[in-house]
Amino acid sequence: MARKKSEAKKEEPMKLFYIFYNQERWDNWLATLADADFEGDGEEMPEGFRMLENFSEDITLAVLKIIRLWQNERISLEDASQKLAEVEAIVMGPVPEDELGEIIGSVQIAMMVVFASCRNFLAGMSEADIKALVKDGKKAADKDPEEALRIAAEIGSAVIGGAACCARYVKDTDDPTIFDEWLAAVEKMGEAMKSLKKFDEEPGEA
Repeated sequence: MARKKSEAKKEEPMKLFYIFYNQERWDNWLATLADADFEGDGEEMPEGFRMLENFSEDITLAVLKIIRLWQNERISLEDASQKLAEVEAIVMGPVPEDELGEIIGSVQIAMMVVFASCRNFLAGMSEADIKALVKDGKKAADKDPEEALRIAAEIGSAVIGGAACCARYVKDTDDPTIFDEWLAAVEKMGEAMKSLKKFDEEPGEA
């Protein structure tokens, strides 16, 4: 869905108070994850990895709410780009140099496509031949990760715009490529956008 357009509405977006994703929120998550059990008892997914899923989802939703606020004409393109960059600086910043840092690093890799997709969408890229792009991305996965990310982000921006993807292209494998991981992140973005369909313009936490 592109940004709402109105011939009659020429004024600047309404300025409202929102609490966007911030350093405190990130630090609180890291503290929580530091105390989580990532070993488990072997019978079910360890608590730590379930919390890691929630951690990743929290970031994705917070980022996509910036896009929705822009679509709803509550913040300007400049403000949306600035807020996106601020959240990216927090999420993609330094992590602890320990086992938890390695785990968080895997989330950061997935988030690369989320931020790149959002930048593309704000730049007006919201249409793509997803089937062809997936084919190209799979070819580039091992040889050119940067190109694979560019392709995944192009798919991601189309998904933000309402395109369907990417469950059919994500294979259940023990050895996924980086492109497969980014497609999985894009799929979660699509699910998150659906959950934000009725995200309104009430002030509060984004």
